[in-house]
Parts: sequence; structure tokens; C-alpha cells
Amino acid sequence: MHLMRNSFTYASRKDWDAISRALKPVYQAATVKETEDRFSDFQQTWGATYPAIVRLWENAWAEFTPFLRFNREIRRIVCTTNAIESVNARIRKAVKARGHFPNEQAALKCIYVAVMALDPTGKGRARWTGCWKQALNAFDITFDGRLSAKAA
Repeated sequence: MHLMRNSFTYASRKDWDAISRALKPVYQAATVKETEDRFSDFQQTWGATYPAIVRLWENAWAEFTPFLRFNREIRRIVCTTNAIESVNARIRKAVKARGHFPNEQAALKCIYVAVMALDPTGKGRARWTGCWKQALNAFDITFDGRLSAKAA
């Protein structure tokens, strides 16, 4: 995900959507070989316009390819940081609005109120847990049952 974000640093805003669509097959490919083919396609299309993006991906290739050994479900969860970033943004906003705290307990109360305000009805949990079922199955298989309770 950070590789994608860093790619946009080198691109014009008007090309972000097209670059995002062109890079999506690269990080969603099933195998390393398929990823290399998709990256080659990206390089042919965008390499002349944005050589820095190509170089960025080439320099990070050794760190990126181990990620491809995981199932697509696991990769989707790893890349889905929006929920986590949303919580962090809300906490930062609440703390920044307050400015200062007389003690640590007051800061913790402010954070608690900010987190509880994210889902006041309590229905968000049911919505988010449904998205994790396939990933939990993939995690359990990939990591040889370390996540599931063992029968005695």
C-alpha cells in the first residue's frame, strides 16, 4: 500500500486514476511471474512518462515479492488499512481539538469517547466481521491452525 502511495508522489494528479488502474494488476497478481508480466505492461505504458515510478517499484521489488506468497484474501486484509487509519485520524482530531490534558486519565477518557463515537449504534462490528471470514480461513490454513482453538 505504501508503494502505491509513494508512486503518486511522482505522478501528476490527473494521471493518478490511470496509474492506480495500471498498478492494480501488479499487486493483485496470483504469482510472481504474473506480477512481473503485469509490471512489464505498466513499464511499457507509463515508463517513458514516469520513469521514477518504475525505478521506485524496481528498488522495492525484493521487499514486495514476498507479499505475493500470501493468499489474495490475506493480501486484501493486509492492504486494507483504511479502517485503521480512520480510527487514528479520529483520535488525532479529538486530541488536537482538546489541546492539553491535566493528566493521563483525562487523555484516555478523550480517546475512549472518540473511539466509542465511531460506532454509536454498535452495528459496525457486524458489518466488519463479515469481511474477515474468508481472510480468517486463509490465515488459519496458511499458518497451520495457529489461530484456531485446538480440540483437547
